[in-house]
Amino acid sequence: VQLQASGGGLVQPGGSLRLSCAASGSIFGIVGMGWYRRAPGKQRELVAHITGGGTTNYAYSVKSRFTISRDNAKNAVYLQMNSLKPEDTAVYYCNAYIRAGEDDVPLNYWGQGTQVTVSS
Repeated sequence: VQLQASGGGLVQPGGSLRLSCAASGSIFGIVGMGWYRRAPGKQRELVAHITGGGTTNYAYSVKSRFTISRDNAKNAVYLQMNSLKPEDTAVYYCNAYIRAGEDDVPLNYWGQGTQVTVSS
C-alpha cells in the first residue's frame, strides 16, 4: 500500500491550495484518513481527520479555513486550504488506516509529504 500526496507549493498569504492524497495497492477498506503537518523546529501535528462515515475534526488553528474531504471510490483524501497564513508553512503528510483484507486489522500508512510555503 502506498499513499501519494500532491498539491503543495508556494502561495501568498490569503491564498488557497488544495492537497490531494491517493492510496494504491492492496486495499480492502480505509478506516480513517487525515492530514498532519510539521513546521520547521516544531513537532508534527494533526491538521484534520475524516472517518469512514465522514465525521471530521480539525486543529483549532485551521478551523473555518481548511476543509477535509474524501472520495471513497478513489481511495483519496483532500485538504482545501483557504485564507492561508505564513504560520501554515510546513510539510504536510497524509495518513490513513488501511485494511488490506477483510480479516486484516487496519495498518497505519503515511504519504511522502508535500511542502506548503505561505510567503509574500
